[in-house]
Amino acid sequence: MSLEHATTPTTRRVRSDAGLAGLVRRRVTRGRTTVYAVRLLLVVLWLGSWELAARTFMNPFLYSMPSRIWDKLVTWFTDGTSQGSIWVNIWVTLEEAAGGFVLGVAAGVVLGVLLGRSVFFADVLAPFIKAANAIPRIVLAALFVIWFGLGMQSKIATAFVLVFFAVFFNAFQGAREVDKTLIDNARILGAGRWALLRTIVLPSATSWILASMHVAFGFALIGAVVGEFTGADRGMGLLIQQAQGNFDAAGVYAGMVVVTVVALLAEFLIGLLEKRLTAWRPSTTSTGTAGV
Repeated sequence: MSLEHATTPTTRRVRSDAGLAGLVRRRVTRGRTTVYAVRLLLVVLWLGSWELAARTFMNPFLYSMPSRIWDKLVTWFTDGTSQGSIWVNIWVTLEEAAGGFVLGVAAGVVLGVLLGRSVFFADVLAPFIKAANAIPRIVLAALFVIWFGLGMQSKIATAFVLVFFAVFFNAFQGAREVDKTLIDNARILGAGRWALLRTIVLPSATSWILASMHVAFGFALIGAVVGEFTGADRGMGLLIQQAQGNFDAAGVYAGMVVVTVVALLAEFLIGLLEKRLTAWRPSTTSTGTAGV
């Protein structure tokens, strides 16, 4: 047998493993393609049935239809809106949501982790936190307009209160769920309180915090839009409010579509951030082989 055709059990094993890995990748790719295709089919069926219903028995003045919504979006992005460029309105809402999101996440993480590791202060402040959480925070938007005016500050404040509690309770629970054995071992090795928070508590609570951030930005957008409903001179909430006042259902839906797209883009970016911050974790799946 020539050297080129000579194979060993190890070589055959490596080739077999490579072929199996390729088969798995192809199956995963086909599975994802099928999922995307089914999703697209559902969207097409939904929009098609809506368009058909609006053209046959539904009142398009009340319920609009996808074609009118599309025309409204085209008009906004080509000719602008009654409040100027659509991009300016999107940017204003995004600024308000981002400001409330950053402040809400920062405050929620800090207070959640600190109270999660302090039983005494958590017990003292528990009824006050529950009472504050029970307040209809959407109603606070009216108060914030009185306090901060019609500018960006009132919208950021509304977004802040919506984001804060979503992040706070997750950070609090994440700090409480830290493995006590890790804490005890770190203390035996001489770690102080701040070292424990930095090296053990925060990394352990990362999953809880990041899970809350996925929904928190959506809450921030809701806060910004609701604040603009209450009083504003620009923003997607104002465009939706004006469309509602004019009985323009297509304009209301078009505003919802724009806000939804912004929320999905933010969700994608937060997902990338989550992967980056949790890259240190070992993979839960094994692609290697046991023994050679």
